[in-house]
Amino acid sequence: MQEKYDVIVAGAGLSGSLAAAMAAKGGAKVLMLDRNKQPEVGKKTNWGWTCGDAVAQSHLTYIKDHSGLTFGKPELDMKVDGVVALSPDMKSRFLFDGEGYVLDRPAFEQKLLQLAIKEGVEYVSEFEVEAPLIENNYVVGIFGKDKEKAHKEVRAKIVIDALGIATTIRRKLPQNPFVDKEVDINDVESTGRFIYEFELDHEDLNYYDPKNAIIHLNQHWAPGGYGWVFPKSGNKVNIGLGVQRRSLEIRNQKLNTKATLHSLIDDYCKLNPAIKNYKLFNKDNNGKGYWSVAVRRQMASLVYNGYMGAGDSMAMPNPISAGGIGPALVAGILAGEHAALAVQNGDVSTEGLWKYNLDFNKEYGYKTAGLEVFRVYLQSLNNDLLNYGMKTFVTAKEATDLSYGVVPELSMAGKFKVMMQGVQNISAFSNLLYVVKKMKVLNQLYADYPKSTKEFEKWRSAVDAHMEEAKEKFKPNPI
Repeated sequence: MQEKYDVIVAGAGLSGSLAAAMAAKGGAKVLMLDRNKQPEVGKKTNWGWTCGDAVAQSHLTYIKDHSGLTFGKPELDMKVDGVVALSPDMKSRFLFDGEGYVLDRPAFEQKLLQLAIKEGVEYVSEFEVEAPLIENNYVVGIFGKDKEKAHKEVRAKIVIDALGIATTIRRKLPQNPFVDKEVDINDVESTGRFIYEFELDHEDLNYYDPKNAIIHLNQHWAPGGYGWVFPKSGNKVNIGLGVQRRSLEIRNQKLNTKATLHSLIDDYCKLNPAIKNYKLFNKDNNGKGYWSVAVRRQMASLVYNGYMGAGDSMAMPNPISAGGIGPALVAGILAGEHAALAVQNGDVSTEGLWKYNLDFNKEYGYKTAGLEVFRVYLQSLNNDLLNYGMKTFVTAKEATDLSYGVVPELSMAGKFKVMMQGVQNISAFSNLLYVVKKMKVLNQLYADYPKSTKEFEKWRSAVDAHMEEAKEKFKPNPI
């Protein structure tokens, strides 16, 4: 490694490799650091890449349009028609997200790494980034240890933080009004998943669908989250679930149990009647893993002086589905492009990097605050209300719109049905109307995202006030 670069990218995962590639393509001198060995690039934990590994075709098209990179076998392991969300009683099915793929994640990460190297990125593996270097309230590089455990300082005009949810860079930034240093524990879901080889016992599309990724909404099975069954090639499946800690605590108290994430996943796999004789498929030591994912809107700002963030480090996963691959890919492309432009313009201040905020908001982030409110609302519903609501409150199109962050006009027919029901259901429906109204307000606020730093604090205060009001109104209530 040399002493000075235009851009340092910390983390060679999905967003990191793309950010490095695009910054180098834009003419910047780029160093990318990753804690893993090269064959394990992008690996999240000692367990593996720990993810549902599903991505929509639209996000792959986005990469192709911006970088020219295309994908095929083996990294695109299994094509699916979409994602099917099922009510707890399995009687309501909503299809959303459209055509996509379940990835061979290690192969996909390798392809992105090779793109970065091809574009001229200097890649250093087995380097542990420990903290940012700060001078005069600017990030001017990073501090860490190489594979010999020797301490190193490396400097750059811009540092792109792609270290993931537990990033040591964001959490050690100077106190500032732009980028949150911490993520609230109630906005985090603990997740785990297995990759199994199995035999099909019998066809049951509620539990295994070779053409669709399945999501189970069920507060008993996955309090505050959901379970998933995503098909993979060769009679393999990616199966797992995510839970919110507070919802799990309430579930255990009310049912007088001591369930944990681990025990819930084990039970979830055992109750699936469609798969039998399943055994761990541990290729690349990736068969079993646990991790955490943020399910909130992305950081209010993705930039600070000399600093940019992308992917999980900026809490970018979809607040409803916890899907983080798509936004990470989009953010990686944009962060790299804007880093190169800022270097060329000679302005790496918060103001000089601000357009990255605007472009990510336009491409993906505009909907996430509204989706966060909807996620908080869903976590306040027990299984009975989820069943009734998915059957009565919304049409399939309205449910699909909500999953995309598009706020529907709820049908008068649905309202009339509710008025004929009991008080509890009327209350639940009025709460949904409140959520839809709040989503509209937040979507409008993000449509008016501040064009510069000068209007930012006033805008952020308005967003925070609406979010706090919703969270105060809707508390976790899984049972």
